[in-house]
Amino acid sequence: MTATVADAPAARAGAGTGTAGRRPVPVARILRFELLKQFSAWRVRLLIGLCWLGPGLMVFAIDQQSTLPSDTLFGRWMHATGWAGPLVVLGFAGTWALPLVTSMVAGDVFASEDRIGTWRHLLIAVRSHRRIFAAKAVASLAVIGLLVAGLALSSIVGGLLAEGSQPLVGLDGHLLSGPDAAGDVLLAWLCVLAPTLALAAVGLLGSVALGRSPMGLLLPMLAALGMQVAQMLPLPVAVRLALPGYAFISWNGLFAAPQQLGPLLIGVGVSLLWAVVATALAYLVFVRRDFTNLNNDGAGRRALTLGVLPLAGVLAATVGLVAVATDAGGSGITQAKVQRSVATAFAHLYRYQQAQMRQPPVTEAQLQTVAACDKSEGLGAQQGSGNDWRCTVSWNVPGYNSTAQAIYQLNVTANGRYTADGDGPVQVNGYFLILTGGKASPNPLWQFDGNVDLLPG
Repeated sequence: MTATVADAPAARAGAGTGTAGRRPVPVARILRFELLKQFSAWRVRLLIGLCWLGPGLMVFAIDQQSTLPSDTLFGRWMHATGWAGPLVVLGFAGTWALPLVTSMVAGDVFASEDRIGTWRHLLIAVRSHRRIFAAKAVASLAVIGLLVAGLALSSIVGGLLAEGSQPLVGLDGHLLSGPDAAGDVLLAWLCVLAPTLALAAVGLLGSVALGRSPMGLLLPMLAALGMQVAQMLPLPVAVRLALPGYAFISWNGLFAAPQQLGPLLIGVGVSLLWAVVATALAYLVFVRRDFTNLNNDGAGRRALTLGVLPLAGVLAATVGLVAVATDAGGSGITQAKVQRSVATAFAHLYRYQQAQMRQPPVTEAQLQTVAACDKSEGLGAQQGSGNDWRCTVSWNVPGYNSTAQAIYQLNVTANGRYTADGDGPVQVNGYFLILTGGKASPNPLWQFDGNVDLLPG
C-alpha cells in the first residue's frame, strides 16, 4: 500500500472526529516538535556538551604540554599560534567526529519512530508524509549545524586563549598573518559542511530504508570509513576527487600560496551533489513506504538497493565528468611537482629560520632554491605516493657566494600531502630546536609539511 493510500484513512479519521484540522499541520509546528524531540534526547545533549566544550579544552590542554602532535597536520605549530589548534581539530573531526555526529542525529531521526512504534499516530496527527519528511530532515540538519559550529568555535577560542592570534605557517612555508589565518580557518570549517551534509543525507537514507535496524544508524560512519580507506589507496585522481569524503581533506589547499582551489571546489561540488541525490532518494523511499503494516519497519533490501544503485551511478558520472573537465590522470603526484613544492617550502622556511636566528633578511630571489628528488633511488617510475622519496635541496648562501645543500626524506601520501624529514646538514635541519639569545624555539627546517596539487598545473 502506498503513501497515498495511507493518507486517505488519516484524512477520514480527522474528519470523523470533527476536529478543525482537516488540512495538514503546518511545517513550522512539526519542525518545533521535531526540534524538541531532538534536544530532549540524552545523546544529543551529550553531543552538544562535547562539541561546545571538548575541542577548546583539548586544544588548550595540548598547548600546555612540552610535546605536540607533530604527526598531525599543523600540530607542530600549536606552540606558535592559536590558529593551528582549530586546524588540528578539523583534521580529527573530518575523520571521526563529523561522521559520528551525522550517524547519531541523521541516522536515527526516522528509525526512532520505528523503535517506539509511533508512525501511525504521527501520520494521523500530521496528515502529510511530505511535511513530516521535511520537518525531520530540517531538524536533523539544524542540530548537525549546531554541533559543527560548536566544534569550530570551541577549538578557535581554545587556541586563541592558549597562544593568541600569531602568524601561521602555511603548507608551503609562507606566513599567514593573524587576520589572514582567521579567514582561512573559518573558510576551511565552512567547506567541510558540504561533505557533512552528504553524510547526513546518507544517514537520512539509511534511517528511512532500514528502519529500526542498527545498520541505518551506522551507515554514515561506514560510508565515511570506506571513503577514508579509499583515500589511502593509489586511486586515479578522477576517482579520488569524485568521492565526497575528499572535501574533508582538500581544505589543505587553502593554506598554500597560491591557494589550491581546484580540488577543494570539486570536492565541495561533489559533496553537495551527493547530499541532494541521497536526500531525494530518502524522500522517495519514505513516501512509498507502507505504514499500515505494523510488521514492516522499513523498505528493506529493495529500498537499500534503490538507494545504492543511484549513488553508484552518481559516482560513475562524477568520475567521468572530473576526468574530462580536469584532464587529470594517474596519481597526480609527479617528480616535477614534488621538486617544485619542496623547493618553494624550503625557501619560505629558510627565510623564517633566518628571522628567528636574527640574521639579515633574505629573499627567494637571492636563495635561488632548487630541489632534486627521486623515488626508490631513481629506480622505477618517478611518480606516485610512498615513503621512499629523497630530495636534495640546493640554495645560494647570501653574502658568501657559495651553494649549500640539505637532504630530506619524504613520506608522500596518496592524497598529495607529504612530510619532509631533515637528514642534514646538522646546522640547518639536524636539530629539533634552535637557540636564539638563550631561548629555544622549534626549528622550522627540521621537519615540515607540504601539499602537492593533484590537478595538472
